[in-house]
Amino acid sequence: MKNRLIYILCVLLLIYSAMPRALAADVPMGFGEEDTAEYEYEEEFVFSPQIIRAMAGTDSFVDSIADQNSFDVPCKAAYLIEEQSGQVLYAKNAREKLPIASISKIMTMLLVMEALDSGKISLDDIVPVSEHAFSMGGSQIWLEPGEQFTVHEMLKATAVSSANDAAVALAEFVGGSEEAFCAMMNERARQLGMTDTHFVNACGLDADGHYSSARDISKMALELMKHPQIYEYSTIWMDYLRGGETQIVNTNKLLRSYNGITGLKTGTTSKAGVCICATAKRENMSLVAVVLGANSSQERFSAAKQLLDFGFSNFETKSFPEVDGLPENLPVKLGVEKTADIECRLPDSLLFVKGATTQLSCKIQLPEYISAPMYKGMKVGSVELYSSDGKIKEYDILLSQDVVKIDFNKALSILTKKSACM
Repeated sequence: MKNRLIYILCVLLLIYSAMPRALAADVPMGFGEEDTAEYEYEEEFVFSPQIIRAMAGTDSFVDSIADQNSFDVPCKAAYLIEEQSGQVLYAKNAREKLPIASISKIMTMLLVMEALDSGKISLDDIVPVSEHAFSMGGSQIWLEPGEQFTVHEMLKATAVSSANDAAVALAEFVGGSEEAFCAMMNERARQLGMTDTHFVNACGLDADGHYSSARDISKMALELMKHPQIYEYSTIWMDYLRGGETQIVNTNKLLRSYNGITGLKTGTTSKAGVCICATAKRENMSLVAVVLGANSSQERFSAAKQLLDFGFSNFETKSFPEVDGLPENLPVKLGVEKTADIECRLPDSLLFVKGATTQLSCKIQLPEYISAPMYKGMKVGSVELYSSDGKIKEYDILLSQDVVKIDFNKALSILTKKSACM
């Protein structure tokens, strides 16, 4: 009797699965198809055509990206990016490979911060000074072989006074040798997508094969900014080492003249010229400005201020509106599982032309259910973002698991397991 009941249930399941999928007719077209659009090189614009038209004629910077045709800054290459959205606001020769002087220390400090986070080292660890670190020229704190400083003190010397000897001592402490540390720098650059970059030393002294680009510098700066502790060093104007015997003063003079400046690193060599990666934050918007190859310190700081002013004057960030009613899963028809998990990656904030929009709202577009089979990563719906001027953009809602279609063998297996538990 029991086997007969299982047989009847399996037959009913097969009949059901073979029926025309009339119930699935209301699933929106395209939601069950794999999205083959390529996004790797697609720019992310948050401006709707309505917003751009509204700003035209009243603001000369209506596009999300300006360049030297819009305005120029006195340097070889420049880049301006907003931290949270990653939106590029200005670019000038952004991919040109150039010497970058002590801007290189951003990567050195990043690897030190990551070593601290992982527990590999601590701020109180003693960093020995080798003959190699002692031999560094350029800006320094005049370390002596055998002299000992803590990681905290070496970081301070590196970030504030751009000390080459301190940077190399840290590199040796973290990597075992400067050469091994440079291999770590290049591997981290590869992971961050810094395709225009190659390091051969940890401090940025001029050397063949040591270069980066304004765009790549922004990438490692953004990664370093994920470690808020770095601001405890990059915002120091003046401090002391060796128990007060050695005074250090920050090479970033914007700390004394620009509202909201938070860092990050300056650099100067004969080949690189005068450079800066300047970071600043006002209210809830944070910017990164990169200036490479300026002719003088005055032009470097002037260019950085011009870029930051452009960003703060013309753009603003707004929090992404709350999304109510977005379920964690959807019902499944003809599937082994009754429901399937879904996900939608939404930003915390959005970047807009200042004053171009006011109220933001969202609409969820989802079918009542999906029909098996479907696969992880397929689009099943969207979250649409609206401003007072209309729809701005939409964010895909994706399956976060495979949805397997039920068949005779799977149905029999399920029924057998259930009957065995009775």
